[in-house]
Parts: sequence; structure tokens; C-alpha cells
Amino acid sequence: MNQALLEGISMGLLLSAMIGPVFFTLIQNSIENGFRHTVILALGILSSDLIYVIITFFGVSFLAQYPNFEVILGYVGGLVLIGFGVSGFFKKNKERISSGGMMISKPKKTTGFLKGFGINGINPFVMLFWISIAGLVNLKEDFENTDVFLYYFGLLFTVFVIDLLKAFIAKQLKSFVTPGLMKKLNIAVAIVLVFFGLRLIKFAWERQFLLS
Repeated sequence: MNQALLEGISMGLLLSAMIGPVFFTLIQNSIENGFRHTVILALGILSSDLIYVIITFFGVSFLAQYPNFEVILGYVGGLVLIGFGVSGFFKKNKERISSGGMMISKPKKTTGFLKGFGINGINPFVMLFWISIAGLVNLKEDFENTDVFLYYFGLLFTVFVIDLLKAFIAKQLKSFVTPGLMKKLNIAVAIVLVFFGLRLIKFAWERQFLLS
């Protein structure tokens, strides 16, 4: 197997092991809305990653000249995550009981795509990760264009597949999920999102302080 592809897969496994707001969103969405809907959400995550790959690979030097971009993205991203979290505290599970068990009404697939795209896209740590990857790739003088493509393909494909695996496992646990447990899960996810939102704002404030 191509060495660049293997390196990309290895980095994808490392990235997938990180637990952040995207991880909790995938698990919650799979339990609430099912695996198919979560595939759409994962595609939203993949799309935002792909945009970051394009931006950072072709413009990493340009972004480095504007460090305030990280600060702005940190503040905006933090507020968006807090907004998602706060709305989770007031979220009500709309469900109907059938012979097959608990059925939860599903939002539109477009909403799932935008949610995945947004939660992943507004996280400046994701941008910083892709900037570091772009820097790493640029340092590999033996990488040809095909190697670069295979590296990024291996990385993105690995992350996407593992995201689906997380969602699939969570889906299998749905039969054990009760309305009370779902309420607790929503609160837990809301707390996690608020925590990461505050963390991003703290990151932006510290970055702004260093730049001033």
C-alpha cells in the first residue's frame, strides 16, 4: 500500500480518537434520529473538513499572516456552541409509541447536514489542526501531487468511516434508551457543548491577549 495513504490513515485514526463536541453530537443524533440521518450529519462534518483542507493547503501561508482570524473564529465558534448547548436544555423529545418501541420524530436531513457542518466548521481547533497538517505535508519534499491526494484521502476517509461506526454502535443501543435517559443525554450533551463553547472563547481571549 502507498506510504502516503498509510500515513493519512494513521493520522485519521489519531484524529478520530479525539473526543470533542462532534463526538457527542454524533452519538446523540444517532440515538435520536437514526443512523441514516446521522450519515447526513457526518457528510456535513466531512464537507467542512474538506473546505478546511482546501483553504489550508493552498493558503496556509496566507492565513498565518492574519492571526486575528483565529480570534474571530474562536469567539464566533464559542458563541455558536453555547447557543446549541443552551437550546439543548430546553429541548423536548417529541415521540410516539408504536409496537416497535419508542419512535422519535426526525428533523429534515438538510438540518442534520448544516448542524454537522456548523459544529465542526466553527471550531478553530479544527482549523489549527488542518493548518498543522498542511504544514506537515509541505515539509515532505518527497511527496508528489498523487501522494498529497492519497494522504488527505486516507485521512478524511478514515475519519468519516469511524464517525459512521460510532453512530452505528450508538444506534444499536437505541433499544436500551428510555425517554428519561434521552432527557439526561440531552442535558449532558448541552453541558458538553457549553463547556467547549466557553473553552473556545477562553482560547480566543488568550490569543487576543498575546497578539495585543
